[in-house]
Amino acid sequence: MRFQDAARDGRAVVYAGIQADPLVARAAASLADASTAQRVLARAVMNGESTDPDAWRAMFPSLFGRGADPATIEQSEAILAAALEVAERGEQVRSQFRGAIVEELTARLLARRVGAPAVRRERRILFDGVHAEIHPYDVTVERDGAAEAWDCKWGARGINADVLHQLDDARTHAADEDGSLRVGLVVFDAERSCAVRLDRQTAPAGATRLIALETLDDLARTNP
Repeated sequence: MRFQDAARDGRAVVYAGIQADPLVARAAASLADASTAQRVLARAVMNGESTDPDAWRAMFPSLFGRGADPATIEQSEAILAAALEVAERGEQVRSQFRGAIVEELTARLLARRVGAPAVRRERRILFDGVHAEIHPYDVTVERDGAAEAWDCKWGARGINADVLHQLDDARTHAADEDGSLRVGLVVFDAERSCAVRLDRQTAPAGATRLIALETLDDLARTNP
């Protein structure tokens, strides 16, 4: 088993520009230390249904209202500001920014557990005698004997048979080479929504770890 950078085709070049946008790093940094309620706020705002900040403050009184801790209010305001910047983009660009933010957030949380040098982005995994997948994995952890491959999605609707097969096939091929590869999905959506979506799939998912919005911090824990 070995890792390789993804091909630099037109799509990759365009997406790399979005990944490098300071807004992506700023949003991910604010979400890395956020509470579940703050992450729910970010998801709701970035869906683009309203760009009125006062409306969102009214809908999340525990984050902005009287009695809220000053530090919580400050962090919530930073999250709201970044999320509104995403929401104000066009639909196609907004979708790309949301995906990039989830990937960056995933990478930052994984780095807390394994160290930043081990975390890579947009990498393919190659196995001897096996046709390589065209699409790269969003985030990988590249450590001898403890490699990981994570696919990142904004919403539960991104969970589909192709994704599940790709992850499980990689895990199986690694085992065939007497290697170890943990595979998982990071979905910035409610755990219940993800579970419902998974239940509808027939592709193998028993060995694929699911990280949902409520369990994001598990990525940074020693034994996730």
